[in-house]
Amino acid sequence: MTVRINPSILSADFANMAHDLARIDNADFAHVDVMDNHFVPNLTFGPQMVERIKATSPIPLDVHLMIADQDRWAPGYAELGAESVTLHVEATADPVAVASAIHAIGSRVGIALKPGTPFSEIEEIAEHFDQILVMTVEPGFGGQKFLADQMQKVREVAAFRAKTGTELWIQVDGGVDALTIELAAEAGADTFVAGSAVYGTDNPSIAIENLRRIAREHSHH
Repeated sequence: MTVRINPSILSADFANMAHDLARIDNADFAHVDVMDNHFVPNLTFGPQMVERIKATSPIPLDVHLMIADQDRWAPGYAELGAESVTLHVEATADPVAVASAIHAIGSRVGIALKPGTPFSEIEEIAEHFDQILVMTVEPGFGGQKFLADQMQKVREVAAFRAKTGTELWIQVDGGVDALTIELAAEAGADTFVAGSAVYGTDNPSIAIENLRRIAREHSHH
């Protein structure tokens, strides 16, 4: 199984973004948390900043939208060149229509579930997406503790993937480190967002390789 490590640049130095992006050039994607202070109580990057990140990033962008009114705003992030755009089901009125629009632009589309949102809420539309993101913290801030109770949801998504034969990526985001990545990989996740576990170390690229090795060792495939 392919294991993907997508460091969250929420933990990077915003004033030295080009430098901090270069430090993760061995990762699979740079995970970009777009927050609007409405859907979540934090404000991060908007379209102009994402455009600059895209221009300087050595790796593709995995944009995670934590904003209101995603039907209106989400396709614009694909137009900026983000290779993957993840919607939150809780903030999108017609996720399937938005997914179609983003696919037409040429990007991958994910759908994210907050800890309180069950997989059953999106099971009927899941095949329209390339990735399902199971949040392992309440979205809004980096540095939170991993919610191990979300592993049951990861197992449900993995069972759905096995049953339907879809090529879904299963992503986890929040509190991922060298210990919790074992639990997530064992549950069936293959795409891991890590913030402080990468950027909080002296050598982010070594941290990425270490996380990738641990996830491979604990995945089933």
